[in-house]
Amino acid sequence: MDTCKRCFLLSLAFLMVFFEKLGTNVVFGFNGNYKHHSPHFSTSQGIYDMEDVEDDGWQMVETKGNQFIVNSQPFYVNGFNTYWLMVMAADQSTRGKVSEVFQQASSVGLTVCRTWAFNDGQWRALQKSPSVYDEEVFKALDFVVSEAKKYKIRLMLSLVNNWDAYGGKPQYVKWGKAAGLNLTSDDEFFSHPTLRSYYKAHVKAVVNRVNTFTNITYKDDPTIFAWELMNEPRCTSDPSGDTLQSWIAEMAVYVKSLDAKHLVEIGVEGFYGPSAPARAQFNPNSISQTISDAHLQFTTTWMEAHIEDAEKYLGMPVIFAEFGVSSKDPGYNSSFRDALISTVYKTVLNSTKKGGSGAGSLLWQLFPEGMDNMDDGYAIVLAKSPSTLNLISLHSSKLAIFNSMCSWKCHWGCKKKNALETIIYHDDL
Repeated sequence: MDTCKRCFLLSLAFLMVFFEKLGTNVVFGFNGNYKHHSPHFSTSQGIYDMEDVEDDGWQMVETKGNQFIVNSQPFYVNGFNTYWLMVMAADQSTRGKVSEVFQQASSVGLTVCRTWAFNDGQWRALQKSPSVYDEEVFKALDFVVSEAKKYKIRLMLSLVNNWDAYGGKPQYVKWGKAAGLNLTSDDEFFSHPTLRSYYKAHVKAVVNRVNTFTNITYKDDPTIFAWELMNEPRCTSDPSGDTLQSWIAEMAVYVKSLDAKHLVEIGVEGFYGPSAPARAQFNPNSISQTISDAHLQFTTTWMEAHIEDAEKYLGMPVIFAEFGVSSKDPGYNSSFRDALISTVYKTVLNSTKKGGSGAGSLLWQLFPEGMDNMDDGYAIVLAKSPSTLNLISLHSSKLAIFNSMCSWKCHWGCKKKNALETIIYHDDL
């Protein structure tokens, strides 16, 4: 998310597995960044205990058809975003916030967290200059990964930002200019061979990193759910999309050449372009900035369109990787936020019930208490939001039933069907 923007956000992303050209387990991710034009928790308090997941079940997330699987069981995702984990872990005085947010997420059954594996040339930078790293910050990322495993949460790690927050694409261009390159646009990040080489070097450094806490190389660690090529890549200088597509194709292949085990997703936004004119109606161009029930209807149709595409044309799972409402939006109230969350959850579950491509969603974003200075308006503090906590817990419980009661082999015709119908098909449970 471009956290500088303060308009109403329904940030929806979908991840799609692509294996025909790049090899098994590549996920293409689309962050549908919808804007107008654009008390302490312990695991015993939640419905899930970390011990429920045995270490022998802590295996790589894979795909089979249009679903994610782990150890031949379906893996439907209820997750969240918390982008700042690495920078907070870099300071011992704030490192506890990482454990806090994972503990709270685990207590309500959240299983995947999307966060940054980059900080380029900024405060507490991971990459101080091309291929030059701050080892203490890298150890902070190691801590995040090890702590995630402790709480049985998998990580979607994003490798660079399109925006200038935490450096991103603009910082790579600054580095290029400092090296004497004649660069006139930030979009040259996607096309200039030197900048491409900078990015590839960063990918290699992260993927091949040996965790100083676990002694496990990142590329061998099932804690990592997927690599994200970039947070919301845009190349507005080439509206044809060819430049961006060329970059995506090259970088997806490169990541898989280093790490054939993990999923890869792109992170691009889910707008429909001129090649799909019938789908243009699902773009949020005419949506008012002021919060209203129209946003809920739009959310449903937008998600259903992308789920349908994933099923009909691609045969891939889809995750909606950012969604939320800001307290800074005109007309905001917590009831509307809960209504939006319920809408997203119901739309995903409607697909899940049918064994469809709707594979999960990730809230933007989960915070522990005491971090108001980092709040962009979207922070959900579970200790202060009991109704939202209940929504999240309930959705987690529904997905957990699908994940635990039906193995891949028995699929939806399994003997537990009656139990599934009793528990899942009633929204008031």
